[in-house]
Amino acid sequence: MPARTGKEFLQGLKDDRQIWVGDERVRDVAAHPAFAGAARSVAALFDLQHEAADICLMPDPETGELINVSHTIPRSSGDLERRHACLERIAEFSVGIMGRTPDYLNVTIAGFAGRADEWAAHGNDRGAANLVAFQKEAARRDLSLTHTIVQPTIDKARGDVPSPGDEIALHKVGDTAHGIVVRGARILATLAPFSDELFVYPGAPLAPGTDAYALAFSIPMATPGLTFLCRDSYSVAGNAFDHPLSSRFDEQDAFVIFDDVEVPRDRVFIDANRAAYNTVMTTSWPPNIQQQTMIRASTKLDFAWGLALRMAAAINAQDPETQRMVGEIWAYAELTRGAVVAAVTEAREWPGGMWTPAAGPMHALRSMLPLWFPRVNEILRLIGSHNLFATPSAAQMADEDLRPLIDRYLPGAKGMAAEERVRIFRLAWDFAGSALASRNEQYERFYLASSPRNLARHLAFTDRSRADRLVDRFLKEPY
Repeated sequence: MPARTGKEFLQGLKDDRQIWVGDERVRDVAAHPAFAGAARSVAALFDLQHEAADICLMPDPETGELINVSHTIPRSSGDLERRHACLERIAEFSVGIMGRTPDYLNVTIAGFAGRADEWAAHGNDRGAANLVAFQKEAARRDLSLTHTIVQPTIDKARGDVPSPGDEIALHKVGDTAHGIVVRGARILATLAPFSDELFVYPGAPLAPGTDAYALAFSIPMATPGLTFLCRDSYSVAGNAFDHPLSSRFDEQDAFVIFDDVEVPRDRVFIDANRAAYNTVMTTSWPPNIQQQTMIRASTKLDFAWGLALRMAAAINAQDPETQRMVGEIWAYAELTRGAVVAAVTEAREWPGGMWTPAAGPMHALRSMLPLWFPRVNEILRLIGSHNLFATPSAAQMADEDLRPLIDRYLPGAKGMAAEERVRIFRLAWDFAGSALASRNEQYERFYLASSPRNLARHLAFTDRSRADRLVDRFLKEPY
């Protein structure tokens, strides 16, 4: 089966999945007001890959059928550059707001399959073989995947990973003739309503005595015993004039409950193997997946910079402080773009022949973006000030009595039409101040993990040889 269309994607959402929002079990995800906007947007991404086939599609190496480029296992720096073009095209569709579009897990699983040697270590040969087979299946069926890698926080004093005997965290409880049985909970399944399968893989390393929690697998969303509790919806139904972003791009997040779920044997990638669980994410995974995350971040920052420029122009804010703040966003965007380019320029090959971008530039961005994104939102709100609230609705703009008044009393600077001014500030509010904007700021703060922690861990991922050489020149001089 080649790359799917949006219609085929939407058809795949019609199953018996347990998706809950508020007090309602959602029977038709694509039609429900909480999900319809984002469902259409994800469907549009499946259509986009055909519209931009020269950038986003490639022949399957074995079957020749067209698959999305994000499924490729890079074998050269040229493959990384080709993947960059596809990932950038996808990110531009939602201007970087949707952080878990299907390409995210496409890249993740391709990176895992490209390091089958690493997954096969510690006696996990069967799990590694299952994972390689699943990566091919995901590419050929063009699956949309959600994932969950974080343990629920119950008691911070006990740490962020389960202790032996923890009944809440996801763990294995038995074997069957066909697979394993798992029980417990995990968070945070972003894109859950719009996915075909749930992919579980390692998060934080586990302590001795917790082998039952060392699991990796993938199962269909409608698997019996699997329940998804979605957070409040921030999707605002209606026209794109009033809510240009939140009417389209609320990708959702869900709390996942596994109530004695059977996982088929061929879908188990780590089966209570703590040694494998603790090592498979430590080498090539970060720079591989961060190509996708940082291209998305770069796109989002470019959009924010462009939005700041339009806001300043709408009110003719030429004062030095406004221009300095606009320049601050530009600096974040340019530093991010430069780091992404540098990472591909300095790409490296791993055992098994897979290539990834260099880790150093990506880890530097991972440390700084949780600080930059909240600052960008602050700048947009400072530039917008009260103008973010002077935004008539589409209905008011269409009213034959109100429209002449709006055109007369709410124009933009230097002849800008009132409608353009209103559109600019409605867009800015939806990006930096709405419920969706608040969720996205929280998301940017924590999905990249805390900046202090990443900065403290930088020596584990970076090459310090040049820094040491420059300092040693002076420290090793003879008396």
